[in-house]
Amino acid sequence: MKGKLAFLESWYEGAKRAAGHKRATPIICALSFAESSFFPIPVDLMLMPMVQARPERWWRLALLCSFFSVLGGIFGYMLGMLFFETIAGPLLERLGKLESMDSFRASIAEHGGLWVFGAGFTPFPYKVITIMSGAVPVSFGVFVAASTLSRTLRFLVVAGIVRVLGETAERWMKDHFAIFTVGLFAVLLAMYFGVKALFPH
Repeated sequence: MKGKLAFLESWYEGAKRAAGHKRATPIICALSFAESSFFPIPVDLMLMPMVQARPERWWRLALLCSFFSVLGGIFGYMLGMLFFETIAGPLLERLGKLESMDSFRASIAEHGGLWVFGAGFTPFPYKVITIMSGAVPVSFGVFVAASTLSRTLRFLVVAGIVRVLGETAERWMKDHFAIFTVGLFAVLLAMYFGVKALFPH
């Protein structure tokens, strides 16, 4: 990896070595949970080598990542709902960022489902949206539905491509993961607004 993602190289290589370990599955489940609320490393970096090591289990691994990621997102949602105003709000006010956060809050309140889906599918920090969704709050049902759809689609796409194309896909996605997910999200977003324009309420 190059540039800003260079620090992930050692993690990625370590994940490849651990992918065939007997404890790899519970580890990736725990990381999927943690990454949705506070852990900074994308779970995909462990999912890809695990699919390479166990290609017949690609869909099971993807669904496990999705399930525990959504559970972690719900944990982040609860953190935002219970502790945002008492801890983060006063800090933002002292830093002079409260007005910016109010604008961000208004945007999430109006388009909560799209924000959650976009953060769950692209490299945008999903944990930020999970916490903000609880603070706004975004409807819990909308949050869970958007999280489930985006995380399941993302992990199935990543695991499926690596399963079909093997090491070539794994290497390309490792280096260009952000471009791949943002591009695919843009296509999905265009399809969404296209359908909405064709079939208005």
